[in-house]
Amino acid sequence: MGILGRGGKGGPSVPGIRGVAFDLDGTLYPNYRFYCRLFPLLLAHPCFFRAFALVRRRLHRRGTAGSLDSFYQEQASLMALILRKESGFIREKSERLIYQDWESLFARIRPFPWVRETLAAFRRGGLKLGLLSDFPPARKISFLGLQGLFDAILSTEETGRLKPDGVPFAALARALSLDPGEILYVGNSPRYDIAGAQAAGMRTALIRRSPLSTGRCFGSGGADFVFKDYRQLQKYVLGWAK
Repeated sequence: MGILGRGGKGGPSVPGIRGVAFDLDGTLYPNYRFYCRLFPLLLAHPCFFRAFALVRRRLHRRGTAGSLDSFYQEQASLMALILRKESGFIREKSERLIYQDWESLFARIRPFPWVRETLAAFRRGGLKLGLLSDFPPARKISFLGLQGLFDAILSTEETGRLKPDGVPFAALARALSLDPGEILYVGNSPRYDIAGAQAAGMRTALIRRSPLSTGRCFGSGGADFVFKDYRQLQKYVLGWAK
């Protein structure tokens, strides 16, 4: 049973859990639907997005000074070195392509089945809900129809550190007014979501859509729970199934 208890419908059955927090991309919706819509944009700007991917990998390892502006400036400066362009030009292009055009692609994407119902059930169970994403999540949440369900929404970029750094996870815990150990963090990446949340002292659940992925499994990064359907997560947290 791991850390699963047998509670009723009135509250969580995982001992000590007072909040559930989520990654966004690939966790609340299927990534492939977004990538299909993103592909034409990648084809139109291949060198730009290659440089962006290289720089993001570097920033995952080291981060910046700790403010949103300094993060964007460092990101643009590193991309400018690769592309041999002025950093101001790269920052403006990043804002347009990544933080405007990119986000608009979510207009027709829908969450995984049972996401909204599970979030609503957690709120009825008295749990606080949080969201932590490596990209700005507010517009995406609106496009997905999940606005108004979270008590705290945070982008790691605001802290100057990307996952799996523990700084943004700690910031999320503060935003929820909870200790990290009182939070179950749900993500789709063992390397970034599970490792980062565990390093911050949170408990973890990994979504993996394989039909065989339930409970604990190889390659889960040591997550406390692995699930493929949000009804399973609801059962795990609230203990609805008897």
